[in-house]
Amino acid sequence: MTSDNVKISLFQGVFENNILTVNTCWDKNANMIENFTDVRDIQKHLKNNTISFNSEADKNSKVPTCFVVSYPDGNTILADQHI
Repeated sequence: MTSDNVKISLFQGVFENNILTVNTCWDKNANMIENFTDVRDIQKHLKNNTISFNSEADKNSKVPTCFVVSYPDGNTILADQHI
């Protein structure tokens, strides 16, 4: 499903539970965005606001990475970056 700036993809059997995936460097057509916020910067901001992580991006790496957080209701967010 696609609107002006958002693309929602549905997966069945790929992830164990409900999950929202966000790719910080792609537009709705999976094209690279020239200026995007690195997931390590987003992670740093969330950590400064006491958010707990299921898994963290290596803050010192320069390679594509991701982090995972969960809401108290059990739903999960995967912030992913393919560069």
